[in-house]
Amino acid sequence: MSHPVTLADPLTGPTRYCTVDSPVGELLLTGDGEAITGLYMGVEHRHFAGIGADWVSDAGQFGAAKAQLAAYFGAELREFDLPLAPRGTPFQRQVWQALTTIPWGHTTTYGGLAHQLGRTATASRAVGMANGRNPISIIIPCHRVIGATGDLIGYGGGLPAKRHLLTLEGSTLV
Repeated sequence: MSHPVTLADPLTGPTRYCTVDSPVGELLLTGDGEAITGLYMGVEHRHFAGIGADWVSDAGQFGAAKAQLAAYFGAELREFDLPLAPRGTPFQRQVWQALTTIPWGHTTTYGGLAHQLGRTATASRAVGMANGRNPISIIIPCHRVIGATGDLIGYGGGLPAKRHLLTLEGSTLV
């Protein structure tokens, strides 16, 4: 089952956030009061701009996400079921939606993902860039995309975290 990736409406209030400890380090969850808008591997994540001065700490909004992440890291949950509202271009959202169809324990390549989207292998670089801009890591499983040779490449949370997530899921790594 794939996860719905919805177009985000403009925020009606401040961004809400909380942090969650995990086996891959501290996770920062952001939301708009209705849906998750971000999951970053700590504040040092390469695409995280920092907690805004007007953001509100609101662990209550993230109860379901925290429970599902705990179950995921305990290898008890294979598919997340959470409202998501990542912000990005139409192409990025198309790539992120495709990421949600990669099953637990499986990987694909950037070229394979491009092909799945009906594009030629030459689009693999654009797919890789969109994959790298995924604002909701782990839940939208960008870690399941690897290089054409099977190498672990390109992960905002760092390659050790990517390896940990793939190992947790039972993926065969080279």
